Amino acid sequence: MSAFNPIEAIATKRDRQVLSGQQIRDFVAGVHDGSVADEQAAAFLMAVFLNGATETETIELTQAMIDSGQRQDLSAIVTEHGWRGLVDKHSTGGVGDKITLILTPLLASFGLAVPQLSGRGLGHTGGTLDKLEAIAGFQTRLSEKQYHEQLATVGGVICAAGSTLAPVDAKLYALRDVTGTVESIPLIAASIMSKKIAEGTDALMLDVKVGSGAFMKELNQATALAERMITIGTAAGVRTEALLTRMDIPLGLAIGNSLEVEESLQVLSGAGPQDVRDLTCALAQPLLEHYGIQHQAAENLDNGQAMKKFEELVAAQGGDLSQDRPLGKHRLEVTASASGTVKHIDALAVGQASWSLGAGRSRKEDPVQFGAGVQLLHQVGAEVSSGQPLAVLYTDTPERLEGASARLEKAFTIGEGPADPKPLILDHLTSGGAAR
Repeated sequence: MSAFNPIEAIATKRDRQVLSGQQIRDFVAGVHDGSVADEQAAAFLMAVFLNGATETETIELTQAMIDSGQRQDLSAIVTEHGWRGLVDKHSTGGVGDKITLILTPLLASFGLAVPQLSGRGLGHTGGTLDKLEAIAGFQTRLSEKQYHEQLATVGGVICAAGSTLAPVDAKLYALRDVTGTVESIPLIAASIMSKKIAEGTDALMLDVKVGSGAFMKELNQATALAERMITIGTAAGVRTEALLTRMDIPLGLAIGNSLEVEESLQVLSGAGPQDVRDLTCALAQPLLEHYGIQHQAAENLDNGQAMKKFEELVAAQGGDLSQDRPLGKHRLEVTASASGTVKHIDALAVGQASWSLGAGRSRKEDPVQFGAGVQLLHQVGAEVSSGQPLAVLYTDTPERLEGASARLEKAFTIGEGPADPKPLILDHLTSGGAAR
């Protein structure tokens, strides 16, 4: 058998031809062991970015990335400890998206095991691990033994992925990040799904966000990404479905790490913003139904069971909810320039304001201010008067307030008459197409 030549694989995609499964597996293996040079990997990524990839190619790429590491088998934990199933959720990221903090303990409170591997924020979208680290003592890095033990006993764990899960994805993503090849549906789908499948879950719910504050700005793009990820998951034996959800306005009222923890605690207590509660339940309900759990998801938000499970999860990972979360030492109110109805709040502008206050990072290695962020005081549809506070900005670096304030003022659209209500959930997709 002739030796693998990465240039042939690059040329195949350059010329808009279809790669064989063996070519893809050999290329990914070469990236992993270093026999494929970074320049060659970058050229391959650009060829895929420009010319796309078929469903079969994307499935092969995902599987090759999984095979670069270990695929966990957590079935014994489910069987031995009486959990009803092994489930997970992934969001493509947005402004004010703290759903993982609520959904993980909610699902666990119904007897489902949730091995939630999460990441950090970059740019204007927040990261789940950053939010949780705003809780005093919370540990996001766990050993494999700790991870398994907590999943077995608590039923939920939220932590960083280990280096053994689809390790080649980290190499490819680093190259995508510096070569302008991030915005590629097959590459995004393979990146997300390789890690989710490798973690060993049986059922996966995707939250694919659409709008100014999301990675996918248009519904057709988001639909294509969701469909591709569902195809990949189904081919790997993972029950996969997706909600397409609005992200042209922020989710909830809190944007920033500590602020979002506080809002999550409100929702876990049966209160909090209705949109956050509604989306959490919409993501949970299909998973409950799949496992024959005859309850409405909202029940365990209202009866305290989800909060109890969150407290168990936090304690298991060293966190102390009794300690106050940090809040920026400097604050500034942004007020309404006119009277009327809040017609729109631009998610991107709010996310950028929070990021500029220190809640986000420009590079993966940058620190974040846990207490920085934006507390909105009104949602779309609220009636406000000129001079009335619309939001409060928090930061430890007061020189950031002026720029963030200018961004936030532009985020609000105030006008006469009622706001035009738009649905939070745009579509629900399964392997058979639209669910409803």
